[in-house]
Amino acid sequence: MSPRSAHAHLPTSSGPSSTLDAVFFALADSTRRALLARLRGSEATAGSLATGFAMTRPAVSRHLRVLRQAEMVREERRGRERVYTLEPLRLRLISDWLDDYRVFWPARLHDLKQFIESMPDDDAPGPPQVPVRRAPRSLKRRPR
Repeated sequence: MSPRSAHAHLPTSSGPSSTLDAVFFALADSTRRALLARLRGSEATAGSLATGFAMTRPAVSRHLRVLRQAEMVREERRGRERVYTLEPLRLRLISDWLDDYRVFWPARLHDLKQFIESMPDDDAPGPPQVPVRRAPRSLKRRPR
């Protein structure tokens, strides 16, 4: 999906749910994640952010607009340049949302550990093993 067509599907309602939708939408694209990674170290101009991508500068600008609308980056005009800075608050919002699900894994692993520990040891006598019967040679298929 191109950034232009993707822009039409941005969440428009307000509230915490729509904010999360906008952030997850912004993160769903690998180009936008790469732009955020470049901004992790320091601010950068739109032109310097566009270098290295196999797309036009206007296409990168559309990706930056999606990030701006999700409030994941801040744009500041300095003369003729636009300088972008990472806004970590939205990433914190995702982290907080994921915290509700992080408790799931320790509980599931604890349940798995209990289940495995309740299984009988391999050394304990179990049900008798039934020998596997082989088909007579005359019924086996010959390679062609």
